[in-house]
Amino acid sequence: MPRRGLILQTRTHWLLLGLAVLCSLVLFMYLLECAPQTDGNASLPGVIGENYGKEYYQALLQEQEEHYQTRATSLKRQIAQLKQELQEMSERMRSLQEKKNGGINGIGYQGNKEQAPNDLLEFLHSQIDKAEVSLGAKLPSEYGVIPFESFTLMKVFQLEMGLTRHPEEKPVRKDKRDELVEVIEAGLEVINNPDDDDEQEDEDSPLGEKLIFNENDFIEGYYRTERDKGTQYELFFKKADLMEYRHVTLFRPFGPLMKVKNEMIDITRSIINIIVPLAERTDAFAQFMQNFRDVCIHQDKRIHLTVVYFGKEGLSKVKSILESFTSESNFHNYTMISLNEEFNRGRGLNVGARAWDKGEVLMFFCDVDIYFSAEFLNSCRLNTEPGKKVFYPVVFSLYNPAIVYANQDGPPSVEQQLVHKKDSGFWRDFGFGMTCQYRSDFLTIGGFDMEVKGWGGEDVHLYRKYLHGDLIVIRTPVPGLFHLWHKKRCVDELTPEQYRMCIQSKAMNEASHSHLGMLVFREEIEAHLHKQAYRTNQEAVG
Repeated sequence: MPRRGLILQTRTHWLLLGLAVLCSLVLFMYLLECAPQTDGNASLPGVIGENYGKEYYQALLQEQEEHYQTRATSLKRQIAQLKQELQEMSERMRSLQEKKNGGINGIGYQGNKEQAPNDLLEFLHSQIDKAEVSLGAKLPSEYGVIPFESFTLMKVFQLEMGLTRHPEEKPVRKDKRDELVEVIEAGLEVINNPDDDDEQEDEDSPLGEKLIFNENDFIEGYYRTERDKGTQYELFFKKADLMEYRHVTLFRPFGPLMKVKNEMIDITRSIINIIVPLAERTDAFAQFMQNFRDVCIHQDKRIHLTVVYFGKEGLSKVKSILESFTSESNFHNYTMISLNEEFNRGRGLNVGARAWDKGEVLMFFCDVDIYFSAEFLNSCRLNTEPGKKVFYPVVFSLYNPAIVYANQDGPPSVEQQLVHKKDSGFWRDFGFGMTCQYRSDFLTIGGFDMEVKGWGGEDVHLYRKYLHGDLIVIRTPVPGLFHLWHKKRCVDELTPEQYRMCIQSKAMNEASHSHLGMLVFREEIEAHLHKQAYRTNQEAVG
């Protein structure tokens, strides 16, 4: 046993010794591999021939330090350039945002000259100067007029050709609604934050606070687009407890909205001389006076009525009707002129206009079969200006109530017929007889052409005179002006052109496209109904 233990200890000793030798060899080989390679001919820093001295490692460190310093300098320079570019980009973005906000909110219209490039502002203002915004354009005929379209907060009244067109857009198409909402908001911004050059005075509320207008104060607006220049907007605002109106003109020259005008309009003392030429038609005159009493005497109270009557027949009855209504309402602002002549509308309006001897006055040329509202009278005042603007509203002409309400027991009252529907009437875009203009402008332009006799034509001649002049012609459909249906008679004495116009008006005035179609195909419809009834009876018997 002792011998066997000695042999085991000897083997263990030699094994440990071998492992130690093996580890030494491995360490020696590792040191050989990790030692730096040198070229015997290389010239090293420091003492020649000295292997890897202190100067060598200092040189290496200095070289690395210079390399990193150069890299850091380059990075600093790039960072500085990036900061400068970022700052310039931020300034450009801020400038564009301010221009955008100024265009939308209406605060940068004319005061943005320093923020926008001069060439862009010059172009935008040149578009306004070329458009018919501040000065009327001379046009060759009535077909050259670009009409306005009127709108409220809820409706848009469009003047579109064709019997199948709807007289009003309700609900308003989304893109049009968004456009008009933006325009109204821009108008409110102009009113509530006026510039120094705005033609208005600071106005306070009854409590002494600054007046702030909102969308509920918007009364009406008009817009039209000149395809090569831009869109013009005329906006009117009014507080319920004040008489003054705020008028804002905006223009979008195929770019941001730009302010053209911001002014206050006081119409409290603006009298309208309503001139009505008349011959016979006493029943229609009685109906006209009912509307005149309700609107002019009881509501507006700033009206003078001038009736020019032709002939003797019916004259006494017209005088009696006029005296009855005026004495009942204690109204004395009227003039009755009698002409023992054949009826001539232009002649009657000329006489009525010249009969006024109290200086300047706003005139409304009206026919006896016209129904108007108090809102229309204010529109008449707001859209005329002596030496500047004349107003040619487009009348909504009602169809024959016997056809429109044929499926009812009888036509409703006149007030209930006053609706803007496709089958109830149409915009009389070919009529120019109802117009508002100042007396001085009418006399300056020479009034009506007395060579025109009988029905029609005189109003077109006057309209063309204004188109050939420098005044702005406001042509737009208005919701508060209706032409009541009445029978038309086209006499043989008319010229061929007048007779054609009379027949055209008579046809257009009768019924809508669908109702006229039902009348034309009435026999065919009745035959179809008869066959249907016969077939039903046969099936019941069988």
